[in-house]
Amino acid sequence: MDTLVLKNLSVSVDKTSIVNGVDLVIPRGELHVLMGPNGSGKSTLLNAIMGNPLTVVTDGSIVLGDDDITTSPTEDRARKGLFLAFQYPPDIAGVTLGNFVRLAKNAQLQVRDSDAKPISPAEFVKTMNTTSRRVGLANTFIGRSVNEGFSGGEKKRSELLQMIILQPHFALLDEIDSGVDVDALTVIADVLNELRATSNCGILLVTHQGALLDKLEPTAVHVMSKGCIVKTGNKELAKEILASGYESMAL
Repeated sequence: MDTLVLKNLSVSVDKTSIVNGVDLVIPRGELHVLMGPNGSGKSTLLNAIMGNPLTVVTDGSIVLGDDDITTSPTEDRARKGLFLAFQYPPDIAGVTLGNFVRLAKNAQLQVRDSDAKPISPAEFVKTMNTTSRRVGLANTFIGRSVNEGFSGGEKKRSELLQMIILQPHFALLDEIDSGVDVDALTVIADVLNELRATSNCGILLVTHQGALLDKLEPTAVHVMSKGCIVKTGNKELAKEILASGYESMAL
């Protein structure tokens, strides 16, 4: 499972074409940044990769390692090592953050090792406490319903916590840096750099902000417009966009 490959991927939502013929190869351990004007299809692309049922693949394929997952349900993609951090993480009333992450981790462990023993609630509390401190969340969040009553920044820290514990092979991050303070930006960058270095995680990051990119070394920067990837470059391309905007590229 060394690469995530999109081949001529086209996606529609409510019978409206949003993504048009995207080709993209992300090996594990690489960080690919996706930029583009609002409405260019970035969020739809990430949701389609994760298997959001509101998105419909009309052409092309999504291949994870040796597996074509184009029609696979979201839970299968997650078990295989995909992770999506939402731009606007939803609330899940009645499901505590601790139980949510523990059950997801146990489901993942069973796929990676059928002989693995489920992690007990008591054992998992230690992991949650350690990781909560790592991302700057109070331990009390473990017993609260997922994202319910969380601030915007707390929701993003919760997404980081989930990502650290689940150790995905590929992480799809939809503006995980939006609505957070300077301290949280540092935590986000540290976590992403650590996941690349220690877990060989491949990352597709949607962002509009230079503050986070200043703390990262992306493998490639892709620009999306009208549902297509129209330009690919390095970190200098991102700096050009941040300095001059997308109009300078005649998008």
